[in-house]
Amino acid sequence: QEEIQEVKNEGNLEGLFSSLDKIVEEAKDREEPAWRPSGIPEEDVRSTMVPYLLKHRSHLRSVLREKEEENRKVAESVLMGRDRIAELQQLIQARQQAWQ
Repeated sequence: QEEIQEVKNEGNLEGLFSSLDKIVEEAKDREEPAWRPSGIPEEDVRSTMVPYLLKHRSHLRSVLREKEEENRKVAESVLMGRDRIAELQQLIQARQQAWQ
């Protein structure tokens, strides 16, 4: 009994058991099964990383679309500004010639 109690105290097993109990309680409401390793590291990593990477790729694509739209609007604005500058230069030249 003393050795068992000593092992419990040294390994902080009481705290570990209580955290394990908490994890089990939280998992009761889950509908999907818990993740279990298959024994093949490549498949384990793939099963975990692929959904994350697909979600990340989708997010990056939406950010890219937003930035492309923003850049398109800025490019239109720049072209409109250039057209306005060209019109004003023509107007200035016309008034300058009329003045002379």
